[in-house]
Amino acid sequence: MEQKKTVFITGSTGGIGKATALALAKQNFRVVIHGRDQDRTAAVCEELKRISANPAIDFIVGDLFLMSEAARVAETFIARYGALDVLINNAGGIMGRTREETAEGVEKTLAVNLLAPFLLTQRLLVLLKKSDDARIINVSSNSHRLNAKPNLSDLELKENYNPLRAYGNAKLFLIWISGHLQGRLEKNSCANIKINSLHPGAVATNFGVTSNLGGLLNTIAKLLRPFFKTPEQGSETIVYLATSDEAKSLSGKYFEQNKIKQPAQKYYSPQNERLIWDYCEKRTTGLAP
Repeated sequence: MEQKKTVFITGSTGGIGKATALALAKQNFRVVIHGRDQDRTAAVCEELKRISANPAIDFIVGDLFLMSEAARVAETFIARYGALDVLINNAGGIMGRTREETAEGVEKTLAVNLLAPFLLTQRLLVLLKKSDDARIINVSSNSHRLNAKPNLSDLELKENYNPLRAYGNAKLFLIWISGHLQGRLEKNSCANIKINSLHPGAVATNFGVTSNLGGLLNTIAKLLRPFFKTPEQGSETIVYLATSDEAKSLSGKYFEQNKIKQPAQKYYSPQNERLIWDYCEKRTTGLAP
Protein backbone atom coordinates (compact mmCIF):
# COMPACT_ATOMS: atom_id res chain seq x y z
CA MET A 1 0.00 0.00 0.00
CA GLU A 2 1.29 3.44 -0.93
CA GLN A 3 2.58 5.48 2.01
CA LYS A 4 0.43 8.49 2.88
CA LYS A 5 1.98 11.86 2.17
CA THR A 6 2.37 14.02 5.27
CA VAL A 7 1.32 17.68 5.31
CA PHE A 8 1.80 20.24 8.09
CA ILE A 9 -0.47 23.29 7.97
CA THR A 10 0.07 26.18 10.36
CA GLY A 11 -2.87 28.28 11.48
CA SER A 12 -5.37 25.58 10.60
CA THR A 13 -8.08 25.69 13.26
CA GLY A 14 -10.25 27.95 11.08
CA GLY A 15 -10.52 29.78 7.77
CA ILE A 16 -8.52 28.71 4.75
CA GLY A 17 -6.10 26.68 6.89
CA LYS A 18 -8.92 24.46 8.15
CA ALA A 19 -10.49 24.24 4.66
CA THR A 20 -7.10 23.19 3.27
CA ALA A 21 -6.68 20.57 5.99
CA LEU A 22 -10.09 19.08 5.20
CA ALA A 23 -9.46 19.02 1.45
CA LEU A 24 -6.12 17.25 1.88
CA ALA A 25 -7.51 14.86 4.49
CA LYS A 26 -10.14 13.84 1.92
CA GLN A 27 -7.28 13.19 -0.53
CA ASN A 28 -5.80 10.71 1.97
CA PHE A 29 -2.92 12.82 3.26
CA ARG A 30 -1.66 12.35 6.78
CA VAL A 31 -2.56 15.81 8.06
CA VAL A 32 -0.98 17.61 11.00
CA ILE A 33 -2.80 20.81 11.92
CA HIS A 34 -1.59 23.61 14.16
CA GLY A 35 -3.23 26.10 16.47
CA ARG A 36 -2.48 28.25 19.49
CA ASP A 37 -5.20 26.90 21.80
CA GLN A 38 -4.99 23.29 22.99
CA ASP A 39 -8.72 22.64 23.40
CA ARG A 40 -9.77 24.31 20.16
CA THR A 41 -7.04 22.60 18.13
CA ALA A 42 -7.91 19.20 19.57
CA ALA A 43 -11.61 19.76 18.81
CA VAL A 44 -10.89 20.78 15.20
CA CYS A 45 -8.69 17.71 14.81
CA GLU A 46 -11.56 15.44 15.86
CA GLU A 47 -14.00 17.33 13.63
CA LEU A 48 -11.73 16.88 10.60
CA LYS A 49 -11.38 13.16 11.30
CA ARG A 50 -15.14 12.79 11.46
CA ILE A 51 -15.95 14.79 8.32
CA SER A 52 -13.14 13.37 6.18
CA ALA A 53 -13.32 9.78 7.47
CA ASN A 54 -9.53 9.95 7.62
CA PRO A 55 -8.13 8.90 11.02
CA ALA A 56 -4.60 10.03 10.12
CA ILE A 57 -5.01 13.57 11.46
CA ASP A 58 -3.08 14.96 14.40
CA PHE A 59 -2.17 18.34 15.84
CA ILE A 60 0.58 20.46 17.38
CA VAL A 61 -0.03 23.49 19.59
CA GLY A 62 2.29 26.50 19.65
CA ASP A 63 2.37 30.30 19.65
CA LEU A 64 4.09 31.29 16.40
CA PHE A 65 4.47 34.89 17.54
CA LEU A 66 7.42 33.55 19.55
CA MET A 67 10.48 32.16 17.79
CA SER A 68 11.31 29.95 20.75
CA GLU A 69 7.84 28.39 20.35
CA ALA A 70 8.24 28.05 16.58
CA ALA A 71 11.52 26.22 17.16
CA ARG A 72 9.82 23.92 19.69
CA VAL A 73 6.98 23.20 17.25
CA ALA A 74 9.49 22.21 14.56
CA GLU A 75 11.45 19.95 16.89
CA THR A 76 8.25 18.36 18.17
CA PHE A 77 7.15 17.68 14.61
CA ILE A 78 10.49 16.06 13.71
CA ALA A 79 10.49 13.86 16.80
CA ARG A 80 6.84 12.85 16.53
CA TYR A 81 6.34 12.25 12.81
CA GLY A 82 9.75 11.82 11.19
CA ALA A 83 8.45 12.60 7.69
CA LEU A 84 7.13 15.64 5.84
CA ASP A 85 6.13 16.10 2.22
CA VAL A 86 4.22 19.39 2.22
CA LEU A 87 4.73 22.36 4.54
CA ILE A 88 2.03 25.02 4.32
CA ASN A 89 2.98 28.22 6.15
CA ASN A 90 -0.51 29.66 6.51
CA ALA A 91 -0.54 31.21 10.01
CA GLY A 92 -0.52 35.00 9.95
CA GLY A 93 -2.45 38.09 10.86
CA ILE A 94 -2.94 41.82 10.75
CA MET A 95 -2.25 43.53 14.05
CA GLY A 96 -3.94 46.58 15.56
CA ARG A 97 -3.21 50.24 14.87
CA THR A 98 -0.91 50.46 17.90
CA ARG A 99 2.51 48.92 17.32
CA GLU A 100 3.23 45.95 19.58
CA GLU A 101 6.26 43.75 20.18
CA THR A 102 6.37 40.12 21.27
CA ALA A 103 7.92 39.02 24.55
CA GLU A 104 11.09 38.44 22.49
CA GLY A 105 11.16 42.07 21.36
CA VAL A 106 10.03 41.58 17.74
CA GLU A 107 7.28 43.60 16.06
CA LYS A 108 4.30 41.22 16.03
CA THR A 109 3.38 41.46 12.33
CA LEU A 110 6.83 40.44 11.16
CA ALA A 111 7.12 37.80 13.87
CA VAL A 112 4.10 35.73 12.83
CA ASN A 113 3.92 36.49 9.09
CA LEU A 114 7.62 36.30 8.20
CA LEU A 115 9.95 35.04 10.90
CA ALA A 116 7.84 32.06 11.98
CA PRO A 117 7.52 30.70 8.40
CA PHE A 118 11.24 31.27 7.88
CA LEU A 119 12.21 29.44 11.06
CA LEU A 120 9.79 26.54 10.62
CA THR A 121 10.96 26.03 7.05
CA GLN A 122 14.64 26.08 7.99
CA ARG A 123 14.11 23.60 10.83
CA LEU A 124 11.90 21.26 8.81
CA LEU A 125 14.14 21.10 5.74
CA VAL A 126 15.79 18.04 7.30
CA LEU A 127 12.54 16.11 6.73
CA LEU A 128 11.60 17.74 3.43
CA LYS A 129 14.95 16.69 1.94
CA LYS A 130 13.94 13.05 2.47
CA SER A 131 10.74 13.36 0.43
CA ASP A 132 10.62 12.46 -3.27
CA ASP A 133 8.16 15.29 -3.89
CA ALA A 134 8.53 17.97 -1.22
CA ARG A 135 6.60 21.22 -1.43
CA ILE A 136 6.78 24.38 0.65
CA ILE A 137 3.81 26.71 0.26
CA ASN A 138 3.93 30.21 1.74
CA VAL A 139 0.59 32.00 1.99
CA SER A 140 1.25 35.61 1.06
CA SER A 141 -1.29 38.28 0.10
CA ASN A 142 -2.11 40.86 -2.53
CA SER A 143 -1.46 43.29 0.32
CA HIS A 144 2.19 43.03 -0.75
CA ARG A 145 1.11 44.96 -3.84
CA LEU A 146 -1.40 47.32 -2.26
CA ASN A 147 0.07 48.23 1.11
CA ALA A 148 3.80 47.48 1.23
CA LYS A 149 6.10 50.43 1.67
CA PRO A 150 9.25 49.04 3.26
CA ASN A 151 11.90 51.09 4.96
CA LEU A 152 14.89 48.78 4.77
CA SER A 153 16.66 50.63 7.57
CA ASP A 154 13.59 50.26 9.83
CA LEU A 155 12.12 46.85 8.99
CA GLU A 156 10.08 46.62 12.18
CA LEU A 157 8.55 50.08 11.67
CA LYS A 158 9.61 51.65 14.93
CA GLU A 159 8.79 54.89 13.14
CA ASN A 160 5.66 55.47 11.01
CA TYR A 161 3.99 52.20 11.97
CA ASN A 162 0.70 51.39 10.26
CA PRO A 163 -0.94 47.93 10.53
CA LEU A 164 -1.69 47.55 6.81
CA ARG A 165 1.77 48.75 5.84
CA ALA A 166 3.35 46.33 8.32
CA TYR A 167 1.25 43.46 6.95
CA GLY A 168 1.96 44.36 3.32
CA ASN A 169 5.68 44.56 4.05
CA ALA A 170 5.69 41.17 5.80
CA LYS A 171 3.87 39.49 2.91
CA LEU A 172 6.22 41.13 0.40
CA PHE A 173 9.24 39.91 2.37
CA LEU A 174 7.73 36.41 2.50
CA ILE A 175 7.69 36.32 -1.30
CA TRP A 176 11.31 37.48 -1.37
CA ILE A 177 12.57 34.82 1.05
CA SER A 178 10.62 32.17 -0.89
CA GLY A 179 12.55 33.13 -4.02
CA HIS A 180 15.81 33.28 -2.12
CA LEU A 181 15.34 29.82 -0.65
CA GLN A 182 14.49 28.46 -4.09
CA GLY A 183 17.87 29.70 -5.31
CA ARG A 184 19.63 28.11 -2.34
CA LEU A 185 17.88 24.80 -2.88
CA GLU A 186 18.90 24.77 -6.54
CA LYS A 187 22.48 25.60 -5.62
CA ASN A 188 22.55 22.73 -3.11
CA SER A 189 21.04 20.22 -5.56
CA CYS A 190 17.78 19.86 -3.63
CA ALA A 191 15.69 19.48 -6.77
CA ASN A 192 13.11 17.42 -4.86
CA ILE A 193 11.97 20.50 -2.88
CA LYS A 194 9.76 23.09 -4.55
CA ILE A 195 8.78 26.36 -2.87
CA ASN A 196 6.05 28.73 -4.01
CA SER A 197 3.97 31.55 -2.57
CA LEU A 198 0.43 32.67 -3.30
CA HIS A 199 -2.40 35.11 -2.76
CA PRO A 200 -5.52 33.19 -1.66
CA GLY A 201 -7.91 36.06 -2.42
CA ALA A 202 -10.02 38.09 -0.03
CA VAL A 203 -11.62 35.40 2.12
CA ALA A 204 -14.59 35.71 4.50
CA THR A 205 -12.94 34.28 7.62
CA ASN A 206 -12.23 35.63 11.09
CA PHE A 207 -8.87 36.84 9.78
CA GLY A 208 -8.35 40.47 10.80
CA VAL A 209 -11.82 40.71 12.37
CA THR A 210 -10.43 41.46 15.81
CA SER A 211 -7.78 43.87 14.53
CA ASN A 212 -8.46 47.50 15.34
CA LEU A 213 -7.48 49.18 12.09
CA GLY A 214 -9.27 52.42 12.91
CA GLY A 215 -12.90 53.39 12.43
CA LEU A 216 -12.98 53.90 8.66
CA LEU A 217 -11.05 50.75 7.75
CA ASN A 218 -13.04 48.66 10.20
CA THR A 219 -16.28 49.86 8.59
CA ILE A 220 -15.03 49.24 5.04
CA ALA A 221 -13.91 45.71 5.96
CA LYS A 222 -17.36 44.86 7.39
CA LEU A 223 -19.13 46.20 4.29
CA LEU A 224 -16.93 44.18 1.93
CA ARG A 225 -17.06 40.87 3.79
CA PRO A 226 -20.23 39.56 2.03
CA PHE A 227 -18.37 39.79 -1.29
CA PHE A 228 -15.33 37.81 -0.14
CA LYS A 229 -14.53 34.22 -1.08
CA THR A 230 -15.50 31.30 1.12
CA PRO A 231 -12.65 29.57 2.98
CA GLU A 232 -13.05 26.63 0.58
CA GLN A 233 -12.59 28.92 -2.43
CA GLY A 234 -9.65 30.61 -0.71
CA SER A 235 -7.96 27.26 -0.16
CA GLU A 236 -8.11 26.21 -3.83
CA THR A 237 -4.72 27.57 -4.87
CA ILE A 238 -3.07 26.11 -1.77
CA VAL A 239 -4.54 22.68 -2.51
CA TYR A 240 -3.48 23.03 -6.15
CA LEU A 241 0.11 23.76 -5.14
CA ALA A 242 0.07 20.86 -2.65
CA THR A 243 -1.32 18.23 -4.99
CA SER A 244 -1.13 19.04 -8.70
CA ASP A 245 1.30 17.39 -11.08
CA GLU A 246 2.00 20.79 -12.70
CA ALA A 247 3.17 22.29 -9.39
CA LYS A 248 5.59 19.41 -8.95
CA SER A 249 7.91 21.04 -11.49
CA LEU A 250 7.42 24.70 -10.47
CA SER A 251 9.44 26.55 -7.87
CA GLY A 252 10.14 30.12 -6.85
CA LYS A 253 6.82 31.30 -8.31
CA TYR A 254 3.93 33.43 -7.03
CA PHE A 255 0.38 32.26 -7.72
CA GLU A 256 -3.14 33.67 -7.81
CA GLN A 257 -6.15 31.49 -8.72
CA ASN A 258 -3.91 28.54 -9.70
CA LYS A 259 -1.99 30.73 -12.16
CA ILE A 260 1.54 32.11 -12.04
CA LYS A 261 1.50 35.88 -11.54
CA GLN A 262 4.26 38.44 -11.39
CA PRO A 263 4.54 39.79 -7.83
CA ALA A 264 5.07 43.51 -7.32
CA GLN A 265 8.57 44.55 -8.37
CA LYS A 266 8.61 48.13 -7.09
CA TYR A 267 10.90 47.49 -4.13
CA TYR A 268 12.63 44.34 -5.33
CA SER A 269 16.33 43.89 -5.94
CA PRO A 270 18.62 40.91 -5.28
CA GLN A 271 20.35 43.05 -2.65
CA ASN A 272 17.07 43.80 -0.86
CA GLU A 273 16.09 40.12 -1.01
CA ARG A 274 19.40 39.17 0.60
CA LEU A 275 18.98 41.88 3.23
CA ILE A 276 15.64 40.40 4.29
CA TRP A 277 17.07 36.88 4.31
CA ASP A 278 19.93 38.03 6.53
CA TYR A 279 17.47 39.82 8.84
CA CYS A 280 15.43 36.61 9.19
CA GLU A 281 18.54 34.58 9.95
CA LYS A 282 19.68 37.08 12.56
CA ARG A 283 16.28 37.21 14.25
CA THR A 284 15.83 33.42 14.40
CA THR A 285 19.29 32.08 15.31
CA GLY A 286 20.57 31.01 18.69
CA LEU A 287 17.28 29.48 19.73
CA ALA A 288 16.76 26.30 21.72
CA PRO A 289 16.26 23.47 21.11
